[in-house]
Amino acid sequence: MPRPRLATRDELVFAPELSLARGILESYEPWSAEQAATRARMLAFVDEHPEDAHLRTLLVGHLTASALLVDARRERALLTFHKKLGRWLQLGGHCDGDANLPGVALRECHEESGIEQLAVDPRPIDLDIHVIPARQDEPEHLHLDTRFLVIAAAGEVEQLSDESLALRWFTLRELDTVEADESVRRLFHRVLTAD
Repeated sequence: MPRPRLATRDELVFAPELSLARGILESYEPWSAEQAATRARMLAFVDEHPEDAHLRTLLVGHLTASALLVDARRERALLTFHKKLGRWLQLGGHCDGDANLPGVALRECHEESGIEQLAVDPRPIDLDIHVIPARQDEPEHLHLDTRFLVIAAAGEVEQLSDESLALRWFTLRELDTVEADESVRRLFHRVLTAD
């Protein structure tokens, strides 16, 4: 199957209609039985919350989008040491009412990495549902995360944002030197080959 054309930030517009997110999830081709079950749960969640599944004001949980941001040679991926969660994660975040999931992933990569020239493959590469622990201003809730591949242009340099304690490029082999979430490891194995 040929690779789709990559999209840039200028091409991905804000879209509030949840039908777009639902269509993206429906078009995802799961690569495992677990991924198929996760897709079914996410579609059911959107159907249960047809007005606000993509808003963080939905306290039981909400759609999010993230990406494995890789360098132009696709040898390394940039992870953030997340300030609130205290672990190495892929870049991503809340939809904040935007159902254009690849656009959300791309926006979050730009905001969290400071890298200007980015492009996203609009096809999801992974789905994940995980629990976010309660904090003082919000209860424990779910993030229903759609994940994409984002590619940085050659020569781009990351810049630390307020959301991160650190940013670091990792090869697949280097990922074994730090404590990383299993879903992050799954993304690396889906995208990167061993160096």
